[in-house]
Formats: sequence, structure tokens, C-alpha cells
Amino acid sequence: MKKELMSWEECSGHLRQVFIDLEKAKSLLKLCRVRVRVLLSVKLDEETASIIAEDYYEIIKELLTALLLLSGRKSDNHECLIAFFKKNYPQKEYETAVIYELKRIRNAIDYEGLFVEKSYVERNRLEFKHIIDFLTAEAEEKLKNTEVITL
Repeated sequence: MKKELMSWEECSGHLRQVFIDLEKAKSLLKLCRVRVRVLLSVKLDEETASIIAEDYYEIIKELLTALLLLSGRKSDNHECLIAFFKKNYPQKEYETAVIYELKRIRNAIDYEGLFVEKSYVERNRLEFKHIIDFLTAEAEEKLKNTEVITL
């Protein structure tokens, strides 16, 4: 049985208000760019497919973390990052499903030693890139338009 994504309402106990930290958000974006560069240098084969899938997830997770941070919130779990995306980008239902499935696969890799088939990465690589590009553009736009109030 496939577990459903936690709703945004269910995330209330997993979120806390934080001051918007532009430097941390910029640092997360820079880290994601480095991860993408490293990821693209890895040759995809049956042994590296799991590592590549994990890296795609880490990049997406960090971009979601940056977006959540730019909204003045922090989450103590990955589910709420995805719920935040689903709530704020309802037109991206397909992308939400792709991210949630990638999270499930990443957990199976980390906790069960799953080896992902090379074909999984081949089939989904363009979608992962599309999601990363979208999230990067959103975070960069929010960075440009966010005013920090200093006391």
C-alpha cells in the first residue's frame, strides 16, 4: 500500500517560524549548483544509478528548503517540504508526484540498500532537471524580491 503525502495542515507541528536568512538561502542555491555539476560528471550505469537518484533528491530537497526558508519557515521533515511545494504550486501536481516518488526511492536506497535500475534514472532525468530548473528559478526570484527587516 502506497502512503499518501502528508498534507500541509498535518505539517503544522513540523514547521516553525524563522527569520528569513538570505545568506543561508544563497548558500543552499550555491551548494545545489555544485551538486548538479558533480552529478553531471558521474557516468550513469547500474552501480551509480542509486547514487545519482539520491543526488537528484538531495538537490531538490535543498532547493525546497531554500524556498521554505525564504517564506520564513523551517521544517523538521522532508514530507513537509513536498507539502509546501504542493500547496504553493498546485498547478505542479505531476512534479509533486515525481518528487514524492523520488523521496520514497531515496529512502529505500538509504534504509534498505536498494539499487535503482539505470533505466529509472534514464526515464526520469529530464523531469528531475525540469524540477531543479523550476525550483532554482523560483528561489532566485524570491531572493531578488525578498526584503529583510532588520531590527
